[in-house]
Amino acid sequence: TLNVIALTLTIIGAINWGLIGLFDFNLVALIFGGADSLFTKIIYIIVGICGVINIKLLVDIIQDND
Repeated sequence: TLNVIALTLTIIGAINWGLIGLFDFNLVALIFGGADSLFTKIIYIIVGICGVINIKLLVDIIQDND
């Protein structure tokens, strides 16, 4: 369950970065009150933690394929 949540939030973060890169549009900042909002920063931290969790998921997948 944790891996699914982490992967989902990481995908959302990746989509947000894509929107920033393509259109200079930050969806997370828009939803949570601006780039300097406490809530926006919390979301960024959570997505970052999820990225670290996904490192383990990636390692597990690589080890299963060996």
